[in-house]
Amino acid sequence: MTDTAAEQAENKTLVGGNTNLPPEEVERITSDLIAAFKTVYDPEIPVDIYELGLIYKVDLDDDRNLKIDMTLTAPGCPVAGEMPGWVENAARSVEGVQDVDVKMVFDPPWGPDRMSEEAQVALNWW
Repeated sequence: MTDTAAEQAENKTLVGGNTNLPPEEVERITSDLIAAFKTVYDPEIPVDIYELGLIYKVDLDDDRNLKIDMTLTAPGCPVAGEMPGWVENAARSVEGVQDVDVKMVFDPPWGPDRMSEEAQVALNWW
């Protein structure tokens, strides 16, 4: 089971994986990734992809390579072909990140329950 964006932020579990990097470095990368993801918006919804809960998993290895699993609000999203590139570019902007691989997944399917409280308020879904 995956956490919602709010749970990830609270638990600082956005970045996982098998790494021996110092915990403070993983925490910095996590914080910087969250800030980078918050610059990417779903063009149909005025909320960033992080708060929408579209980032499912981020694995970091010892060489500072990232593997990101993300989804879309709907499989037929008109920017399905572009969004992974936007996420990759945002992640590459984080200091120290060497390589980024973004994979689009649809299991589990996205639902409004994945949104943070901030996103729910912004969309009047609370």
